Amino acid sequence: MEDQPLDVLTPGPDESAIGTRKHTGPETGIEKNLAEVLADVMCVEWVSVDSHFFDDLGANSLVMAHFCARVRKHAGLPSASMKDIYRYPTIRSLATGLANAAPVEPSVPVPTGVVAPARTAVYALCGILQFLLFLGYSFLAGLVADRGYAWVSAGSGVIDIYLRSFVFGGVGLVALCTFPVAAKWLLIGRCRPSEFPVWGLTYLRFWTVKVLIHANPMVFFVGNPLYVLYLRALGARIGRGVTILSRNVPVCPDLLTVGAGTVIRKDSFFLCYRAQAGRIQTGRVTLGRDVFIGEKTVLDIDVSMGDRAQLGHTSTLYSGQAVPAGQRWHGSPAQPTQHDYLRIEPAECGTLRRVGFGLITVLQLLFLYVPLIVGGAYMLATLVPALHDRLGPGTGGLTSPDLVVDALVLSLLLFFGFVVVGLAVMFTVPRLLNLVVKPDKVYPLYGLHYSAHRAIGRMTNIKFFTWLFGDSSYIVHYLRGIGYDLSQVEQTGSNFGTEVQHETPFLCSVGSGTMVADGLSVINADYSSSSFRVSRASIGSYNFLGNNIAYPSGARTGENCLLATKVMVPLEGEVREGVGLLGSPCFEIPRSVERDSRFDHLRTGDELRRSLAAKNRYNIRSMVFFLLVRWLHFFVLTVFGLANAELYDSYGHVMIAAFLVFSLGFTAVYFVLVERGIAAFRRLRPQVCSIYEPYFWWHERLWKVPDTYLNIFNGTPFKNVIWRMLGVRIGSRVFDDGCYMTERTLTTVGNDCTLNAGSKIQCHSQEDGTFKSDRSTLDAGCTIGVGAHVHYGVTMGAGAVLAPDSFLMKGEEVPPHARWGGNPATEMRDAPHQPEALTRKG
Repeated sequence: MEDQPLDVLTPGPDESAIGTRKHTGPETGIEKNLAEVLADVMCVEWVSVDSHFFDDLGANSLVMAHFCARVRKHAGLPSASMKDIYRYPTIRSLATGLANAAPVEPSVPVPTGVVAPARTAVYALCGILQFLLFLGYSFLAGLVADRGYAWVSAGSGVIDIYLRSFVFGGVGLVALCTFPVAAKWLLIGRCRPSEFPVWGLTYLRFWTVKVLIHANPMVFFVGNPLYVLYLRALGARIGRGVTILSRNVPVCPDLLTVGAGTVIRKDSFFLCYRAQAGRIQTGRVTLGRDVFIGEKTVLDIDVSMGDRAQLGHTSTLYSGQAVPAGQRWHGSPAQPTQHDYLRIEPAECGTLRRVGFGLITVLQLLFLYVPLIVGGAYMLATLVPALHDRLGPGTGGLTSPDLVVDALVLSLLLFFGFVVVGLAVMFTVPRLLNLVVKPDKVYPLYGLHYSAHRAIGRMTNIKFFTWLFGDSSYIVHYLRGIGYDLSQVEQTGSNFGTEVQHETPFLCSVGSGTMVADGLSVINADYSSSSFRVSRASIGSYNFLGNNIAYPSGARTGENCLLATKVMVPLEGEVREGVGLLGSPCFEIPRSVERDSRFDHLRTGDELRRSLAAKNRYNIRSMVFFLLVRWLHFFVLTVFGLANAELYDSYGHVMIAAFLVFSLGFTAVYFVLVERGIAAFRRLRPQVCSIYEPYFWWHERLWKVPDTYLNIFNGTPFKNVIWRMLGVRIGSRVFDDGCYMTERTLTTVGNDCTLNAGSKIQCHSQEDGTFKSDRSTLDAGCTIGVGAHVHYGVTMGAGAVLAPDSFLMKGEEVPPHARWGGNPATEMRDAPHQPEALTRKG
């Protein structure tokens, strides 16, 4: 963990190379000023106005981001963005382009002094009440489980146990599904466009409903007609024949209107609320008939789409935007396009088919899965001596050595049995189901083929195994085992990250030498409101894919492409090769720069073989270590569970509630200690290194520490406590509704910041074989929108706002109280849309 000074991240150009080039001096004042600023940023005496920023001067995107920030601060120069830099890659062309651009109005800053920060006492009181609500829910769950176990255990014989499990499980499932609906109507009633501060009593009711809605078992029925019925019960206005594949549940469903025949793809956000400057704002999302919403999209509040309108993948509708009927839009923010994203013809799928599919699902649950789970739990408690002996009176006590031995044996069998059996099932059952679904053939929804397709997706997207094998050579063997076509793969040791998902693994092809960062979603299935079709998605050779990319079948990219983070992969035009693509909609950038090729000698020949072998050995140790880490966590919970069983006869449901509370608290503290222990309780430092250097292998270990438990604390003060324990420099009263931070100790978040659901602060980047990291800082009062992505080396001034689904590139400096948005993010100069909640009278 050798310290790398910040100038390592922004190296200057090759002085000798600049000296040998013919110098062309500036001819205009703007050329002179731009050349002086760039020379100062690059720490050289002069730059030629016709030298290419990347090819001739050896600059990179981080250097040019700093250049843009200096230009914006220069009173005599027009504002420049990174998009301008790629479009006009010399001083002369940039000066001409900026001079010829249409004059822009001064930007409208974020209103200041309007919202007073919450008082610390109110903030603390909200946290206390949230904890008490969790205790009450745990106590109620324990009481129900206690009564149910007692009643099921009173049965005699297999048939009686099955019938009692069926009755108790069925009643319990119905109660779990209807309780959040009833709570929503009792606590909130019908949602209307409104605004209220976080941490107050109104927010507490809002948070309670949000948590219950997200915890509802009905969320598992996404893609099923039953899920649409659930949203209708919550108050959403949804027409016939609507297909929803996204698990992001709208929290204010009364404000959601979806016309008949609409399709909403997975990983889309249509929450009907947002958080900004410490306040919750709710607003309408209105979709007409036969609308198409692509994957990884964000619909802000107060947006609408007319009948037959389309919004492409990796796109955003900002508050106030409206897509006219019949038009197709894409991008962030969305803009008109001619591409048709609905690429599949409809099929016969009437009301009877949908009702039948939903009815079969209910019958399977009630007569198969529920009795199997409830009765199986009872049989496990009866047949396993470690549990049965402790549930009765007169056991050996908590200090008995048999308690630890039984927990050790039970946890080993269950944990490693899951790993072995899980791999065996994933390598066999999906292949059998795949025989039913033929590629490029249109099938109706809600039938045998649809069930097989969904089952394949659920089984092969289990995150545990991509977490285990990701960021190592062994992810290639795993993905090949579940069906990926990696026959031409070239091992790099980091071919894929730990987050890879797909519709079906049997139609995914990846070329030789390609490397993929985290967050890849392969879209190899097309959907209409009545049909689906699977088709092959092929990623070319020697590509590099950044974070959080949706890669569709039919993508117009070939070999040797760099697909930047959050890029919208093109589906029209010529096949791109030998270029980089950035933004939504995308535009071309250099495939690579000099800095990113400095370690290329480590990626070939004997040097690669030695380095790869060393990395493989290190990764094996990491995999074994984290299997033991997760098993130890499971073992401790097993010990506590058996200890609860010892006391169950005396305390009953109280012990069940205690187990739930202990499990949550222990899980958070345990994995915090694991992560800080790996880092020896020291902070990370900015780095530039090869992926074949031991530092990078060690850094990968930090990414493998399980952190899904963080989602449970979203919207509570406890999330900030955990971030501090993990090393984040975080201020007071920060509202975190679901932000994720990759490098905790490189991140600084000021007081009263607002971090929305699905946002991410990523203090690193990996491009081909080069790893880079740097600090990112959010000053007090900043807001990061839903699904927004903040890269490394970024500074956001006090009160600045980053719009939903934006990508704030590395090295950017956002002035205080500025509004930025887009992909890549730039300054937003138009007046902000006022939500309906702020314009209503009375």
